[in-house]
Amino acid sequence: MRFGVLGQLSVWTAGGISVRVPELKVRTLLASLLVDAGRPVSAHRLIDDLWGEEQPGNPLRALQAKVSQLRRVLDEAEPGARDLVASRAPGYALDAPRDAFDSATFTALAARARASADPGVRAALFAEALAVWRGPAFADFAEESFTRAAANRLEEERLVVREEQAEARLELGEHALLVGELAELVERHPLRERLRAVQLSALYRAGRQSEALAGYEDLRSRLADDLGLDPSPALVALQQAILTQDPRLEAPPARLPAAVSAAAPAAVPAPVETAAPVAPPAPPAPPAHTGEAAGRTNLPAALSPLVGRDHDVAAVRELAATRRLVTLTGPGGVGKTRLAVESAAGLTGMFPDGVWLVELAGSTGEVADATAVALGIRDDAVWGGPPTARLRGSGERLAGALRERALLLVLDNCEHVVDEVAALVELLLRTAPGLRILTTSQEPMALAGETLWNVPALELPSAVALFTARATATAPGFVLTDENRKTVEAICRRLDGIPLALELAATRVRALGVVRLLDRLDDRFRLLSSGQRGAPARQQTLRAVIDWSWHLLTAPEQAVLRRLAVHGEGCTLEAAEEVCAGDGVDPADVLDLLVRLVDRSLVAQAPGPAGPRYRLLESVAAYCTERLDEAGESRSTQARHLTHHLDLAEEGAPQLRAAGQRTWLERLDAEAANFRTAFDHALSTGEAEAALRLVCALAWYWVLRGRIGEGERSLRAALAAPGDAPAELRARTAVWHTGFAIMAGDGVGRTERIHRVLDTYEECGDRGGLAWACWFLAHSLCGTGDIAHGRELTDRALEGFLALDDRWGTAAALADRAIQHLLTGDLGGTARDGARSAGLFRELGDGAARLWTVHPLASLAEIHGDYAESARLQREGLETAEHLGLATQAADLLSGLGRSALLTGDLEAARDLHERARRRAAEQGFTAGEINAELGLGLGARRAGDLAGAERHMRRVLDWHRSVGLDGANALMLAELGYTAELGGDAPAALALQEQGLAIARIVGDPRALALALEGLAGALARAGRSAPAAALLGAADAARRSTGAPLPAAERGDVDRTAAAARAALGGGRFDTEFARGAALPAETAYERIIERA
Repeated sequence: MRFGVLGQLSVWTAGGISVRVPELKVRTLLASLLVDAGRPVSAHRLIDDLWGEEQPGNPLRALQAKVSQLRRVLDEAEPGARDLVASRAPGYALDAPRDAFDSATFTALAARARASADPGVRAALFAEALAVWRGPAFADFAEESFTRAAANRLEEERLVVREEQAEARLELGEHALLVGELAELVERHPLRERLRAVQLSALYRAGRQSEALAGYEDLRSRLADDLGLDPSPALVALQQAILTQDPRLEAPPARLPAAVSAAAPAAVPAPVETAAPVAPPAPPAPPAHTGEAAGRTNLPAALSPLVGRDHDVAAVRELAATRRLVTLTGPGGVGKTRLAVESAAGLTGMFPDGVWLVELAGSTGEVADATAVALGIRDDAVWGGPPTARLRGSGERLAGALRERALLLVLDNCEHVVDEVAALVELLLRTAPGLRILTTSQEPMALAGETLWNVPALELPSAVALFTARATATAPGFVLTDENRKTVEAICRRLDGIPLALELAATRVRALGVVRLLDRLDDRFRLLSSGQRGAPARQQTLRAVIDWSWHLLTAPEQAVLRRLAVHGEGCTLEAAEEVCAGDGVDPADVLDLLVRLVDRSLVAQAPGPAGPRYRLLESVAAYCTERLDEAGESRSTQARHLTHHLDLAEEGAPQLRAAGQRTWLERLDAEAANFRTAFDHALSTGEAEAALRLVCALAWYWVLRGRIGEGERSLRAALAAPGDAPAELRARTAVWHTGFAIMAGDGVGRTERIHRVLDTYEECGDRGGLAWACWFLAHSLCGTGDIAHGRELTDRALEGFLALDDRWGTAAALADRAIQHLLTGDLGGTARDGARSAGLFRELGDGAARLWTVHPLASLAEIHGDYAESARLQREGLETAEHLGLATQAADLLSGLGRSALLTGDLEAARDLHERARRRAAEQGFTAGEINAELGLGLGARRAGDLAGAERHMRRVLDWHRSVGLDGANALMLAELGYTAELGGDAPAALALQEQGLAIARIVGDPRALALALEGLAGALARAGRSAPAAALLGAADAARRSTGAPLPAAERGDVDRTAAAARAALGGGRFDTEFARGAALPAETAYERIIERA
């Protein structure tokens, strides 16, 4: 359970469901306890906080009643949570872990930020810390004296973090953005010198020296007038440096923060852009979501003030906060996207799992996939799961991942995929009760319960304000006066108050002035309107303004603008130079032409992982597509686009296995829409070879990003494309597709398909390719339970890699073989192959692949009792997984760390780590990860004496294993259930469960599994009073473990020692030793029957 004071008092379950605490006095009690969270608060103080001077007749009894009410509310929301309100002298305490309080989360994130020397890391972590806030501290108890000191302290800490974040962003070269963002903050806190120092530096670096000096003078006079003080020496020195234009004040090269989460930009309290969207930044890397502090939004940072929408923003926020589905409708250019983003940005504090934007303008119909990518939900979460889950559609998998999450989903630009969106929205709302959805579309979803909000054009005063602001930005000398106001109003009326039309027109004020601008608009509208009489009035207006802007461009500007339309969700400068040049446009001129188009608001510029990205607004893109067709350039431009992005994908493919893999993952993330566009073009024009090359180049990227469904569909489509292509390329694609299909859960005729594609590949004579094919197909079998076939293919691959001295392939095959050794009990092979693989991957710099070695090596360390080494390996792996955004691996590694904590006796840490792992896995719809965490919770529950809880957890794991055909994994579960029954006094049930476990252990053939079953049987027999066979079984189990070179470590001997003590006490030392030795001489596979027969 989590508690929030950074905003209105809030309580959430572990699953993120908001808990309503009724009655003011009960909420006041909770608020008073939260002021001193974790520390006891005296009954006297609580009574004073609740009733003040008007105390009830028996205040102590009244307080006890309120405590009971609070406990009942918490327990109803989450069983067992009543214990969080603990009786502790001299009163009560809210006894929850530190990370259960949002204030502690904020403080911890800020501390992590301060510990980093990288300004990018600091900026990102400070942004995450600020995103925890939902409003003023203790907002609904702001007038109460008992919260005042705590609230003031927290608000001061928030302000300090705001200052530190601004300093970090200044180091990153973000001075231009900071200038506007800090103005409002300085206005509210004019005497904070640290804040002023950042503002003055930002102003100076933005070329506004006079404003920086004026800001210093303002501070100096305020300090003198209000406090009788002078500015600090540091500020005086800064002023002197500004006066002398000290070169040390120059801005560093702008760069992206090194570890920015997708949420970081929106977490900054920044001004927001106009209703005519200066397009959202090109898609950032998918949010990793692998750490609890991961950003809670991917909303883009706003670039300029939103004008004239205060009423609309307030109304939309209220609707989105109270209705489950809200759709913003209206014509293109009216500002739907901008209004949705601004409204959603103010709601991040309401949703524990965040606010997420899904941009569908470039979607070709796979809406569920686009949504999963935006949310960081990986498609490989079903790898190894039950066939029924693996074969579900992407929408069903997404719904499963969201079933327990409380978030706001913003689906933007739905009109061209409205049917697909409607189907997905209906499914998600039905499955996930904590989900709310805000959509923008030119037509409604037509779903029951949908609330429509028609986005109006701007009223005249707001339209004038927006036009003036944009005109001033492009023509600094322009001022709205009494003389020109009527002309400006006429322009705004002529443009129907449409924000995008106003922005486009305002860019021409510098060249034409407002009078000539109005004349030109009237002329142009008369010319165009006759051909558009069937279109709605506002649609005619926007079309006319875009057309007018087009005709004012030079021929090279027009060429670049229309050719940009082939890109999906923007492009880099390098792409623009290759795709948009030619036929009268020199590549060297493209940058200058882009800058001019940005100045005219026809192209939006935003930061990207490989430098600035350039993107057309949706209405402009539709217009330019028509112009591209009219110019007869569509085919040639699309061909250049395909060539560029094919080259990029093939350049990036080997880098995904090297030290720069994170950088290349981010670059390829940003181009995902362009890759889809290029692939569609290759298919539609019959360029089979290009399509096959592209999907092969992207295949490993899809694996690393967990986009198994997209990969399988694309590979299948490429193979079906008509046209000539080399046989070796088709064979390679067929191998990729077979592996992806297996990972996606298509197990029909699996063995035959594997043999068929390998036979085809072998005919090509490519030895290296054949070795890779054997390895990848073996790797795809992980999680299917087909160990024998996987081992056969792995050995064949390893032989080929070694012959070719292929170090990456050798490391990959060794990693898989280490896991196979572990599963069959060959600990020596696990150690040998795992260590060699990890060493090779470390030399190669492939952190993602090195993760494959963590589980076998950490498990081996655990088996030998080296829990510190096991934990070290898993902590290192967790850092890598979080760094690369590998969420499913991160969940499993958290479970591994929980098991290490359990084995060292730290039950509280073990429970916390397993709960975190379970939440993380649930967020991904990663059922196998949830089950792994459930297993750890069950082991911990039994150690803590909670037999009912242990049985509940283990039954769920047992049932899931059976449902997915992994009965071989149930030896441990049956042993644990047997021990639980034994400790509960039910010897017959314990014996039956342990016998089932023995049967499975014999099938698996792992000596350690056999030993575990024999130990469990010994415990059941000892409980039934049959001590002699119990002693003999302990001897057989001990011999089996020693045969592997891994006797049972001391920390794991609890059950064995308990059984041995009972049997020794019943038999006496000599008889016990005799029976023990007799059992040790028997083969483990048959020991049970032979011992029972003799007994």
